Amino acid sequence: MPAAVRVLKHRIPAEAGPQLGVAGKQRVGWGFISLYTLAFMSTNLLFLPPLLVTLPLKVNTLVGIKDAPNSLALVAGIGALVSVLGNPFFGRMSDRTSSRLGMRRPWMVIGLVGGSLGILLVALAPNTLVVLVGWCLAQLFFNALLAALVAVLPDQVQPAQRGQVSGVLGICLPIAAVSGTFLVKLVSGNQLATFLVPLAVGGFFILLFAVVLRDRRLDKADRPIWSLGEFARTFYVAPRKSPDFAWAFVSRFMFVLAYAFLATYQAYYLLNKIGSAEADVPQQIFLGTLTNSVVVIAASLICGKLSDRTGRRKIFVFTASIVYGVAMFLIAVASSFNGFLVGMAIGGLGFGTYLAVDLALVADVLPDKHKVAKDLGVLNIASALPFSIAPAIAPAILRIGTGYGALYAVAGVCAVIGAFAILRVRRVR
Repeated sequence: MPAAVRVLKHRIPAEAGPQLGVAGKQRVGWGFISLYTLAFMSTNLLFLPPLLVTLPLKVNTLVGIKDAPNSLALVAGIGALVSVLGNPFFGRMSDRTSSRLGMRRPWMVIGLVGGSLGILLVALAPNTLVVLVGWCLAQLFFNALLAALVAVLPDQVQPAQRGQVSGVLGICLPIAAVSGTFLVKLVSGNQLATFLVPLAVGGFFILLFAVVLRDRRLDKADRPIWSLGEFARTFYVAPRKSPDFAWAFVSRFMFVLAYAFLATYQAYYLLNKIGSAEADVPQQIFLGTLTNSVVVIAASLICGKLSDRTGRRKIFVFTASIVYGVAMFLIAVASSFNGFLVGMAIGGLGFGTYLAVDLALVADVLPDKHKVAKDLGVLNIASALPFSIAPAIAPAILRIGTGYGALYAVAGVCAVIGAFAILRVRRVR
């Protein structure tokens, strides 16, 4: 009997889920891990095709290649700011949700529906203003989904198993990137389909996981009192009280900033620096993503397990950031598509190692076990804000430096800074 069918058959009501603030006492099995991985992968599938391919090409279609970088900077930057606010806010709302359906499940469904409407608006947009509105709507609601889904890890998985599960989750982004760019390439003759097909595939597996999840329940009497001060604290964790959390935030911020430069401007890098034809860009992004992802998957699965066995997290994150920085420097000096592919392969080694261990490290340094979704939402600012900052400062770097080579050299420096920031974490080895 397939794992998904087995879980559905023996599904336990939400009341039987883990107690508030306490991970399940039993090790999670491969049925749970498989469905959680599919849902996590599908959430990446909602974000990545627009970010990597369809959103830049949509903007390019509307304004032309000369104005596209600045227009994309506006859309991506404001959308990322929306996600900076949306993720911790909806994480906090998830932590205080006392629905009969559980704490996380309602926000998964709400986030999927609202974000899908935003993507549809982007796909049908006649101008960049409508693209901006649609992308902000998508970022807001998809981050509600993401906040609830990420909180499932500390909710359900024991600390001793988090490296393994985090390592498996690490393959989600590369597989989603390959799958998403492949789906876009497959239907590239129909712009509406390039937006909606990945959305439909991802939405199915997210809803499947939402149905079978043994969600945490919160009694109404235990729900925190809502106040203006409580709302303000949604977006903040005091660095002096939680220095390890603060350094993990800085490290992730710098690493993701390096990735944001690559992901946001990959299409324009190929068009301008490598000299690719616009018709070839979807195929080239797919090949680059595929090359990167094969290495990411191998590194993630191996390093997540090694991290649990050795009991160490920091050395993996440090090494991953250094390797990723080297990859950015190689892409910066590449003069051909083959050189770009080499950089993407080396970047996959760093990125896969990072994805395998970073989430497990973060789960180990969360400040408050009763506010895991909120605190993970605050940490997600480090994943979202770079996608606002990168488009904001990239045009200046492109003008001052030597084009996209300078931009990716800056990305390499960011990754190296992130490596040294993680060494300041003390609570985990």
